[in-house]
Amino acid sequence: MATTSDISRGMIIKLDGSLYTVVEFGENKTARAAAKVWAKLKGVDNSRSIEKTWNSGDNIHPVRVERKDYQYLYKDDTGYNFMDNETFEQIAVAESLVDAPQFLKESQEVSILFNTETEQPMSVELPDKIVLKVTYSEPGVKGDTATRTLKPATVETGATVNVPLFVNEGELIRVNTKTGEYVERVKE
Repeated sequence: MATTSDISRGMIIKLDGSLYTVVEFGENKTARAAAKVWAKLKGVDNSRSIEKTWNSGDNIHPVRVERKDYQYLYKDDTGYNFMDNETFEQIAVAESLVDAPQFLKESQEVSILFNTETEQPMSVELPDKIVLKVTYSEPGVKGDTATRTLKPATVETGATVNVPLFVNEGELIRVNTKTGEYVERVKE
C-alpha cells in the first residue's frame, strides 16, 4: 500500500480494476482546503487517458512491474511473437499491447513490462528512436529546398513516414517511435 506522496512519473497503479501509467502529476495547495494531488493517467490495458484527483495522503494501489528485454521474431495468428534474450523462451503478445507495431521489424530489441503479480505482459515498448530503411519515396524536385516541405516515404516495416524532400529511396532514416515522425538521415 502506498499514499499519494509516493506517486512518480512512470509508476503503474490500479484504479477501478484497470491499470494506468502515471504520465504527469502535481499538487494543488490552497489556503483554506487540504492539498490535492492530481495525475494524468494513460491506460495500460486500454488506450484511455484520464485525469484523477486525490486528497493528499490518500491510499493508492501501485502495481509492481518488471521490465525484460526481448527480441521481436514474427507475427502470426496468435499475435506478435517475442523471444527472451536470456532464457530464449518465446511469448505471443496481442497487437493492442504493442505501442508502435507499425515500426516493428524482425530482430528488433524491445522492452516488455510484466505485472509481477500475474506474470502477464502489460505492454511492449520499442526504443524511442529506431533506424529504418526507406523502401519507396517519390524523388525530390531539385532546388525545392527553400521551405520545410515533407513527402510521404514507405519504410521497410510498411509504415509511412513524412520525410524532407532530400531523403531518397534506399537511405536509412531515424524515426521517433512515440510520434511517428522523421528525426534525421543516418549515414551507413
